[in-house]
Amino acid sequence: QMIGSKASISKRFCFEDVRRFAELSLDVNPVHLDEAYAKESIFKERIVHGFLVGSLISAVIGTKLPGNGSIYLKQEMNFKKPVFIGDEVVAEIEIIEEIRPSIYKALTQCLNQNGDVVIDGFAIIKFG
Repeated sequence: QMIGSKASISKRFCFEDVRRFAELSLDVNPVHLDEAYAKESIFKERIVHGFLVGSLISAVIGTKLPGNGSIYLKQEMNFKKPVFIGDEVVAEIEIIEEIRPSIYKALTQCLNQNGDVVIDGFAIIKFG
């Protein structure tokens, strides 16, 4: 029975993670990379790319629940709070519904080290 199953993964983000993601994604917005620029932004310091943080949800789905063989069909992400360099984020998923055989809906969220929700949403996942 998949309903009610939960899994999580955590990661502390360093500047090198942000720099490498900027290089791979081509998102070189200075709010992520330039300390002086970020200081003048609404965040007052550099922030981690939202999609880099959200990729932890993919890591949970692909490696833990449902794990190998799972295929992402949909992901909704609501960006609630910024993630700063040095923050540790826990990505959690909980399977809440079987939409049809082998296709599940999961609640997805990422929380920072203070327990604040930084991303929430849901995923639709095919398994098997």
